[in-house]
Amino acid sequence: MRKATAILVCLLLIAGIVPLFSGGRSEEGATAASELRIMWWGSQRRHELTIGAIDEYTAGNPGLNVNYEFAGWQDYWTRLTTMAAGGDLPDIIQQDYAYLSEWQARNQLLPLDSFISSGVLDLSNVDDGLLQGGRIGGQLYGLNLGSNAESIVMDRAVFEAAGVEIPAWDWTWDDFEETVLAIREATGIWGIGGNLYNEQIWQSIYLSLGEDAYNAEGTGVGYSDDGPLVRHFEMLLRLQEADAIPHISEHLASYHEQGVEAAPIVAGDAAMEYLWSNQIIALWNAAGADRDMVIRPIPRVAGGEAGVYIKPSMFFSITRTARNPEAAAAFLSSFTNDVGINRILLAERGVPIAAPIRADLADRITAIEATVFEYIAEVPNWASPIPPPEPAGHGDIINNVYNPRVAEAILFGQTTPQRGAEILRQEVASILGSN
Repeated sequence: MRKATAILVCLLLIAGIVPLFSGGRSEEGATAASELRIMWWGSQRRHELTIGAIDEYTAGNPGLNVNYEFAGWQDYWTRLTTMAAGGDLPDIIQQDYAYLSEWQARNQLLPLDSFISSGVLDLSNVDDGLLQGGRIGGQLYGLNLGSNAESIVMDRAVFEAAGVEIPAWDWTWDDFEETVLAIREATGIWGIGGNLYNEQIWQSIYLSLGEDAYNAEGTGVGYSDDGPLVRHFEMLLRLQEADAIPHISEHLASYHEQGVEAAPIVAGDAAMEYLWSNQIIALWNAAGADRDMVIRPIPRVAGGEAGVYIKPSMFFSITRTARNPEAAAAFLSSFTNDVGINRILLAERGVPIAAPIRADLADRITAIEATVFEYIAEVPNWASPIPPPEPAGHGDIINNVYNPRVAEAILFGQTTPQRGAEILRQEVASILGSN
């Protein structure tokens, strides 16, 4: 009954009827030593698998009650910020590479190093390079939950029907535009489902040119020429005008709010989708396991290098206000190393960081998961180095400048790409300079 209820509420969450879910085992009078609170964002599939993993963990730790909460991406950060302001953060929170520095700078996260030294958090089977993304100032504030990379997933059947070849691994944004328009002309569906104004693409464009969205000092943008970003938005406007991609209003009303299960490629309304590789499994399962999907990296700027890199898909962090940090660290250790738990999770958050877990899953994963594993294994052969974590203030920039005043304003025709790039440069300097 509890599982059925959880699944029902997940469906309501995705429909927008329930903005946030709280659940899990709880007993009246439970003490801090016997209770953990955990919160994450994600898709319907992630919610179900994580709840199953929590049930597995509590079955082996019968004196522990685990209360869990989850939400979609946007609601998650709004809710988490409210909790932080009220001093009511969960013990364990899911964190993103883009926000880790900001939350650490606000003194909301607990370093994990002492738990590693004591052996409570066992990382002996984890390559140190897979932990670097969670370190700030030499201390570990976020435990990597899986390896991840930006990607474009493609429906092979649509490409074949359109007579369009699957792109090469080193395709450019010029190749991308030609491909999207060719698919639209041949099939009448969108070439790609949208989200091409995502701030991660802003960063990848400049990584392709050997630069970064932010400068090393964290005081402004990290590039001198707005031209590449301007040209990217000019391309999006052309594709939007040709109805080769969804209009920004359609994207905001569907996938942006509902998650990968609502991506147009799932219903056969688009040939491609931009997303992080750890989201592909949820998308592919929603579309149907019999669909033949192909994965390619995001395009690069003509004449540039790859704009894609391997990064932590996300982290679990222990908060400063955790009532039982040691119990939280023990949970993180099992989430990383326990075979039974990871057979439930099935690499939904990305390719596991513990070598024995990867080996165990190699013989158990489906063809879908194997395709994602193969993609992540290939990316390091030509990827760019991982850029530094975004500076404190990044969340403010994205939520209050990049999305509403730049990307959405351009695509709604309220400003020009050139003016949008100028606003972004000015406001990044203003916000970072005040931090």
